[in-house]
Amino acid sequence: MQTSLRALTARLHAFAAARDWDQWHTPKNLAMALIVEAAELVEQYQWLTPEQASEHTNSEEGRAAVADELADIAIYLIRLSDVVGIDLEEAILAKIERNETRFPPAAKDDDA
Repeated sequence: MQTSLRALTARLHAFAAARDWDQWHTPKNLAMALIVEAAELVEQYQWLTPEQASEHTNSEEGRAAVADELADIAIYLIRLSDVVGIDLEEAILAKIERNETRFPPAAKDDDA
């Protein structure tokens, strides 16, 4: 099942509103929660070799833990963008376009 970013934003907005969480969902608090969740994702791989990290991600338990942390990060990111009034989809597309200009693909050697 695919869900659009706008639909996720609306669902998370309704979820927070139904629980009267808007009083705590300030930009500062959401940004802090976002970084805490990002740190919890990093913790999944802390001290692992690249091989161990791959094994962790490919194991059922590890994959579920990583998925949970990624979901938490996305949820806080979407809530933060909603609270501050930034269309996240629009911002992402604009950033990709800027990056495509800033970092053009490497030129291919036509003599090969």
